Amino acid sequence: MTPFFSTKVDLDFDSAIQKVTELLKSHGFGIITQVDVKETLKNKIDVDFRPYRILGACNPRFAHKALTTFDKAGIMMPCNVVVQQHEDGTTEITLVNPEAMVKNMPGSGLEDFACEVTEVMRKVLKKL
Repeated sequence: MTPFFSTKVDLDFDSAIQKVTELLKSHGFGIITQVDVKETLKNKIDVDFRPYRILGACNPRFAHKALTTFDKAGIMMPCNVVVQQHEDGTTEITLVNPEAMVKNMPGSGLEDFACEVTEVMRKVLKKL
């Protein structure tokens, strides 16, 4: 089981961010954090890097359910989504696979929950 789902999309970088954000929103997720890796690397270590953004997606209902089931579930939050533009100009979107993450937390009681969130991520991926 892979820890992520990934697909290349026929969109430019900014449009891909907009599209995945809209799709996640339609499933109750909001983007609560954004890390602009290109900008961060330039500002911190003066390195030029391709467009690469890490989006932190959160669905409050899922978050509450996970945290009330297992108090350490926050280690998996928010659900990371990576949008990156490769050197050849293609844009790729990668979504976390919560089901794979929970495999490393035996006894957490999050198995069914993770399957539910993973299904949402798969639906988003199919619509990309």
